[in-house]
Amino acid sequence: MSAFERVDPALAAALNQRGFTEFTPVQSAVLDKDHGDLLVSAQTGSGKTVAFGLAISRGVIDARNDAEGASPLALIVAPTRELALQVRREFEWLFERTGLRVSSCVGGMDPRSERRALERGVDIVVGTPGRLRDHITRGSLDTTELRTVVLDEADEMLDLGFREDLEFILDAAPQDRRTLMFSATLPRTVTALAKRYQRDAESISVHGERSHHADITYFAHVVAPNERENAVINLLRFHDAPRSIVFCGTRGEVKRLSSRLANRGFSAVALSGELSQSERSHALQSIRDGRARVCVATDVAARGIDLPELDLVVHADLPNDPETLLHRSGRTGRAGRKGVCAVVVGGDRKRSAERLVRGAKIKLTWIPAPSLDQITERDDDRLLNSAYLSGDPDDGERDLAGTLLQRYTAEQIAAAFCRMHRSFLPAAEEISVVAQDESEPKKTREFQDGVWFRISTGRKQKAEPRRLLPIICRSGGITRRSVGSIQIRNSYTLFEIDPDCVVAFWKKISDDGCVEPDLTIEHIGEYQPDESDVENNRRPDNPRKSRGKKHKRPENGRKPRGFKNKAKAKRPAAPKKKRAGKPKSA
Repeated sequence: MSAFERVDPALAAALNQRGFTEFTPVQSAVLDKDHGDLLVSAQTGSGKTVAFGLAISRGVIDARNDAEGASPLALIVAPTRELALQVRREFEWLFERTGLRVSSCVGGMDPRSERRALERGVDIVVGTPGRLRDHITRGSLDTTELRTVVLDEADEMLDLGFREDLEFILDAAPQDRRTLMFSATLPRTVTALAKRYQRDAESISVHGERSHHADITYFAHVVAPNERENAVINLLRFHDAPRSIVFCGTRGEVKRLSSRLANRGFSAVALSGELSQSERSHALQSIRDGRARVCVATDVAARGIDLPELDLVVHADLPNDPETLLHRSGRTGRAGRKGVCAVVVGGDRKRSAERLVRGAKIKLTWIPAPSLDQITERDDDRLLNSAYLSGDPDDGERDLAGTLLQRYTAEQIAAAFCRMHRSFLPAAEEISVVAQDESEPKKTREFQDGVWFRISTGRKQKAEPRRLLPIICRSGGITRRSVGSIQIRNSYTLFEIDPDCVVAFWKKISDDGCVEPDLTIEHIGEYQPDESDVENNRRPDNPRKSRGKKHKRPENGRKPRGFKNKAKAKRPAAPKKKRAGKPKSA
C-alpha cells in the first residue's frame, strides 16, 4: 500500500521521485480536512508548502478537467518575494505531471511579463500582496474563477503592514471560495482576519511543530564584544559546513561582515533588504548550487526561505525575540538532517541571551569559541580522512607518482600535500578567553581622570545604553570593563573611557570610524557632564555653550533698560507727503 494513496497519482509519483517516504504531521492533518476553510498553525520547515499544495490540488485538478479556461483557480499569497518564488518552485515539481500551469506575480519583477503570462492562461498564481493587488486593479488578474485562496505566513504579512492589501484581495475573490490560512503563530490580528473572511473554519495546530528543532544542536559562545567577527570566522572554519548562514542585526553589519569574509577567502554572499530582487535571487541561487558556501543575511531570510542541506546557522547578533531565534535556527535541521546552531554572545549580553533561550525553550550548551589550536586539529583530521587519499591511482596518476618518488622523498611529497591543502583555507583568528565574571553585566563604573567622548545619537533616536555599549566596544576595540558612565542627552550621548585605554581607543576610532556608518564618535576631552546639561542654562547640542539669561521684569513693574518687546514693536512712521497746492503769488 502506497503512503500517498490519498492524493492524485500524478502527485504521488512526484513525491516518490522527490524522495518523500511519508507525510509530515501538518500534511496529514490538512489532507484529513479536504473541504471547508482551515486555520493552520505550523512552524516554518514543517512541510506546510507541500501541505497546502496537496490541499488545493483536488479542487484545481477537477475544475480544470471539467472546463478548459484561462482564469486562475487558486491564489497563493506570501509575504516576501523570496518566499513566493520558493513556493512557485515547489509547485512546479509537485504539479509537473498534472499539466497545471503555475505563475508568479511579485514585486521587483517585470510586470509586463507577468501580464503576458496571465493572458496566456494559468491555473495557480503565487504572489506578494502589493503586486497581486496591482494586477487585480488593472484587470490583468481575473479572480472570478478562484476556487481557493491561501495566505502563507499570515502573521508576518500582518506584521509587515499588508492588512489593507489582503482585505482587498479577499474581497475581490468569490464569496464561495475556500480560504486557507497558514501562520507560525496565531495572534489576535490573525484570528480577527480569519473570523471576518473565513466561514466555520477548522483550526489545526500541529503539536509537534517544534520537533524539527530536535535535530539541531545549539551552542553559545561568550566572546569579548570587539571579537565578535573573529568568533564568526573561527566558527565557519571549525565546522567547515558546505552551506552556512550568518544572521546580523542590521544591513550595515551584513555589508561589513560579508566583505570581511570575502576578503579573508570565504565564498560568501550577502542578503538584505537593500539589494535588488535580481541580486537577492542571484545570492540565493549561489548558495543552492554550491558556488557560495556562506550567506550573511538580515532577518529578511529568517522566514520562508528554503536553503537545502544547510548545516550551520550562526547568530552573529542576538535576535530581538525567541520567535525570531527559532525562525532563524529553523533554516537547518530540516528533512531529517542534523544541523548546528551557534550563538555568538558579547560578554555584556549573556543575560539577554539566556532570556531568549528560556523563551524559545531550547537546550543551549555554553562553550568557548573555537581557538586556533582546535581549528588546526580539526583541519588535520580532515586532511587525514581526505577523499584524495583513498582509492588506487589510475595509469596517469601512477606514472606521475613514480616520477615524484624518484625526484623527491616521501616526506617532501607529504609536506607539499599538507601545504597545498592549507593554502586554500582562510586564516583563523586568535580569540581571547573571556572569564566567567567578565561575561556578567556590570554596574556603571566611574574612572578617576576618565576621558569623555560623544556619539551622535540620543533620546530623539531612542538610544539606550544596552544598544550603545556593543557599538562603542566594537568601534574602539575595547571590552565592557573599559567603558564607564554613559549619559544620554537629547541628540547625542556622552560616555567615559578608562584613561588606560584612551590612546588605543581613539587611534582605532580615528583610523576606522564607528562600526555604524550613520554614527560618529568625537573626543570632548576632560569635560565632566552632569544633569544641568539638559536644563535651560546649557544647549543640548553644545555642552560648553550657554543659552544666556532671560530678562526679568523688576518688582516696580517697569521694563528694564534696553528691553524691547519685539512682538509689539512698531515700525517707524513713513514721512508725510506734502499736498500739492496753489503756488504762492510773487
